[in-house]
Amino acid sequence: METNEYKQAHDFAEQQDSGDQQKMQNNNQINTIDKIHQAKKPDMLDKENTPDKINHPLADWFIRLLKGFIIGFGAIVPGLSGGVLSVILGVYDRMMSFLGNIRKDFLKNVRYFFPIGIGGVLGIIFFAGIIEAAFGTYAALFTALFIGFVAGTFPSVYRTAGKQGRTGSDKLTMLIAAAFVFALMLLGEQNFTQVEPNIIVWILSGAVVALGFIVPGLSPSNFLIYFGLYDKMASGIKNFDFMMLIPFIIGAVVSIMLFAKLVNFLFAKYYRKMYHIILGLIVGSTLGIFPTVIFPAFTTENLDVMKMSFIVAITVSIVMFFIGIVISYFFGKLEEKYSPED
Repeated sequence: METNEYKQAHDFAEQQDSGDQQKMQNNNQINTIDKIHQAKKPDMLDKENTPDKINHPLADWFIRLLKGFIIGFGAIVPGLSGGVLSVILGVYDRMMSFLGNIRKDFLKNVRYFFPIGIGGVLGIIFFAGIIEAAFGTYAALFTALFIGFVAGTFPSVYRTAGKQGRTGSDKLTMLIAAAFVFALMLLGEQNFTQVEPNIIVWILSGAVVALGFIVPGLSPSNFLIYFGLYDKMASGIKNFDFMMLIPFIIGAVVSIMLFAKLVNFLFAKYYRKMYHIILGLIVGSTLGIFPTVIFPAFTTENLDVMKMSFIVAITVSIVMFFIGIVISYFFGKLEEKYSPED
């Protein structure tokens, strides 16, 4: 009798132990699953919060090539600035950081800027011949296209300038810079003395053109036009005239090496003021294009050369302007999708 009771009690205890072990296993499984879910949640949140961005090295390389091509175009087109376009295309800050401290991340920066450099050279060479042949006649139409490009991307540059805040004095600085470059362009339109090209002149010309890369808003091509050197420069580039190209390149390189560190220092110390000066230069040089390039193109004599009526010329200019805006919009979207953050 006692033996049966003992046996029943023993079986009951074993069942309880078995039930407790099963519960512990279930609890362990639940805890493990919870840990897995918790580990995955940040990744899921990251994917939800991360924009639909494709990091494709080849696509990024060609985008930088296209950026360089556009910057090269801006460097040679009167009324425009390679520096302005480098700001708009998000290249300027990294370029100035590299030029200000060449030894830092040298190989990494060389790899980054290599396609940009190739694109810049191709842009300058490609459009030099076109500009020599046609730009004098259709200056207003070409320029309207790039005014549209600048107009379409100006808001992003404005946001960049305000990253560290914006005060009333910053806005005043922008207005003063805009008025200064606008007045300078109007004065230049009064025709400076024609300069006979020689080695020294080409060295100085290269230095001036290089300033357009490191000081956005400056349009070096305009200054060359004022001195009667622009068409000669375009012809020299198109025909690979080394008597013009060698001193021109020397002047450009020396100018960049001399002034890049200074400009880089000013941006590091006076970010808001410097960027608002750039904004003013962009606004002033863009507005200055109208009385110096576009309006003169609509005189009776120039309309006859273009073989357009006044209405047709105005219409084509407006169309080119909006094409520029559309190009800048879609290029910005393409850049957001493919360009890496670094």
